[in-house]
Amino acid sequence: MAYPNKVYLNGNIVDTEEAKISVFDRGFIFGDGLYEVMVQINGSFFYEKEHLERLQYGLQAINIDFNAAFLKKEIPKLLHAAQLTAIDCMLYIQITRGVAPRQHSFPQQCQPTVMMYAIPKVLPVINEINAKVITRKDFRWSRCDIKMTSLLGNVMLNEEAMQHECYETILHRNGVYTEASHSNVFFVKEGVVYTHKANEHILNGITRIVVIELCNSLGIPLKEEAIAVEEIEHIDEAFLTGTSTQIASIQQIDDKLLYSENEKGPITKKLQEAFLKLK
Repeated sequence: MAYPNKVYLNGNIVDTEEAKISVFDRGFIFGDGLYEVMVQINGSFFYEKEHLERLQYGLQAINIDFNAAFLKKEIPKLLHAAQLTAIDCMLYIQITRGVAPRQHSFPQQCQPTVMMYAIPKVLPVINEINAKVITRKDFRWSRCDIKMTSLLGNVMLNEEAMQHECYETILHRNGVYTEASHSNVFFVKEGVVYTHKANEHILNGITRIVVIELCNSLGIPLKEEAIAVEEIEHIDEAFLTGTSTQIASIQQIDDKLLYSENEKGPITKKLQEAFLKLK
């Protein structure tokens, strides 16, 4: 992945090599910040309102005083400078608590550090991957609903998948599957779609929300209920969701083979086709 040519930093748009953040920024010292990722498709950001609302939810959850809606008028300026207006691209937004002397408690007066960049990115019409995944115990903290920048646990779990030549790591906690290292996960059993309910143990992904809406509109039975670890032998389909992942079919979970090389489950395929029509 290439570096962007322009960076938005605290209201200014600068060349990438000129973008500098203090070593005392709490995002660097503590991982004290949030991020959001959106994709622009055919000239507009996919579910932009929902992404910014989730960012605002996180800001309020960790007491960073910043109005995410302000970014709506700043994003076009960045895209113009980066020559990406109306071009398919990925936008990364990061907001930290800001610069302050190192102490664990929140500083009394601290201006948030706001950074954004955009890079060209064209998503496939349909994600044709048939993913192989591994499963692991979720050892991360219990506020996964906050899209925080301190992602070491996610990085370690995803790297383990890479070491096994797999696409993702599906996580389980308290005997049930929750989510994956950088995506949400759905299972299909006897024609019913299952996914873990939105609580502190998962990030409520925007694509996850879209898929739930699609299930409801298509008349596909859906339950926001977790699948137990021992139930994995009885599932018929599984798929991952995420902003860049979109909807990705899972071919194999550990040693359990769901489909052969080029097959997909009928419900997974139906949802992929319906998702395509939204873009």
